[in-house]
Amino acid sequence: MRLLIAEDELDLAEALAAFLERNQFSVDTVHDGAAAYDYASVGEYDAVILDIMMPKMDGLAVLKRLRDEGNITPVMLLTARGEKDDRIAGFDAGADDYLPKPFSTDELLSRLRAILRRKSDYKSSTLLFGDLSLDCGSGQLRCGDRSERLSGREFQVMELFLRSPRAILPAERIMERVWGWDSEAEINVVWVHISNLRKKLKSIGSRVMIRASRGLGYVLEDGNDS
Repeated sequence: MRLLIAEDELDLAEALAAFLERNQFSVDTVHDGAAAYDYASVGEYDAVILDIMMPKMDGLAVLKRLRDEGNITPVMLLTARGEKDDRIAGFDAGADDYLPKPFSTDELLSRLRAILRRKSDYKSSTLLFGDLSLDCGSGQLRCGDRSERLSGREFQVMELFLRSPRAILPAERIMERVWGWDSEAEINVVWVHISNLRKKLKSIGSRVMIRASRGLGYVLEDGNDS
C-alpha cells in the first residue's frame, strides 16, 4: 500500500512515516499544501493523510480541488482542530475520516485500515436506477447527457442508496456504513451530504429523489413510482 503524508510539522511527519513503514506501507511525505496537491493529483496512492493547517495551501483547499477534479483517493484529515463545525467542513469537502491531534499511532493505523477496507469494497462498475447511473470508477453521477462528479463521501452515500433502492435507510445506518461506527462525526453530517446529493440530482435533471420517511430514515425513489 502506498501512502502520501502531507504534514508541515517535520518531526511528526518523519515519525508517522517511520511508523507506517514499519507496518508495511510505502510512504511519501510533503510539507506544504501545494506539494500535497501536486503529489496527490499525479501519484497513484492508496490513501492520503492530509494536515489542514499547512503553508501555501491549506488542507481543505487541497482536498476540495482534488475532489472537484474527480480524485476519489481516500483522505484522512489530520489536524489540531477538533470542533464540530471543523469536522463537518472536512467531511463536506470530501474527507473519508478526521483525526484530531493529539492522537495515538495505533488509532491512526486502525482508522487508516478501515478506510482502505472500504475502498477495496468498491468495484469498477455502473449502478443503475430509474434514469440515473453512477460510475463507481470515476464517481460520476449521470442522467442522460448531464453529469455531476461526487465527492468521496457523497459517492459512498449514493452508492449505498443505489445498492438498496426503495429501501428505507436510517440515518444511523448510513452513518455506520459510510463513516464507521467509531467515527467522531456527528449525525448531522449525514443530513449535509443528503442535502448535497439532492441538489446534484436536481442539477442533472433526474427524476430520482431521496425522500425522507419521517422518523424512519431516507429512501431512494424513482419519480415514476408515484
